[in-house]
Amino acid sequence: MDNTEYFPIEKFTSKSDSIFKNIPAEVRLELEKQMVNKTIRKGQNLFLEGSYPAGIFYLKEGLVKKYKTDHEGKEHILYLCSEGELLGYSALLCNEAYPDSAAAIETSKLGFISKEYFLKTLNDSHELMLNLLSSLSHEFSILTNSITVFAHMTVRERLALILLILIAKFKKRSESDPVEIILSREDLSNMVGAATETVVRLIKEFKKEEIIKIVGKKIIVLKPNELVTMSKFY
Repeated sequence: MDNTEYFPIEKFTSKSDSIFKNIPAEVRLELEKQMVNKTIRKGQNLFLEGSYPAGIFYLKEGLVKKYKTDHEGKEHILYLCSEGELLGYSALLCNEAYPDSAAAIETSKLGFISKEYFLKTLNDSHELMLNLLSSLSHEFSILTNSITVFAHMTVRERLALILLILIAKFKKRSESDPVEIILSREDLSNMVGAATETVVRLIKEFKKEEIIKIVGKKIIVLKPNELVTMSKFY
């Protein structure tokens, strides 16, 4: 039985890649014209928790992690942003400091739109406003789902769920099937919320069980159905 079709991936992935969809073509074109292109290298921060937004970022290419750092200096990755997604708009709308930090997992290209212009466009476009409200509501649901689900999962189950989420993220720009996941073991551990040694051991177990294949730094999921069953989302 193919369990992947029943896996509710939308409960764990953002809809911010749809904010610029279904808005008037002239509004989208003007937003694109106003974007200032930026390139950030792997490991470089886009913004830091506690700083204030001067605008929003549109991820054109690459991967950016949103994370918080605890009092011991350990990272906890909250979300992985991929092509087409917006970053920093919730803090801008609230006129508050960023609640988390963002850094590139790989060299990434972004478009920056100033706070003044984005708010003006938002005020002028009913469609853009509705899309933004929908995305904000969905992001809250993602946070709620993640907290509720992760609290009752073992590390093995959490790793299975994270790999399913990563398949959806890397599938956007992958031409291969099955999808190749390229993520450091440290970042993967910070997403799972477990020690790197524990996650590495589980990856070896998944490989031994032929659920995944390892090619260099790539993780290739061979049996996504097994991950769905393991994560108990079927």
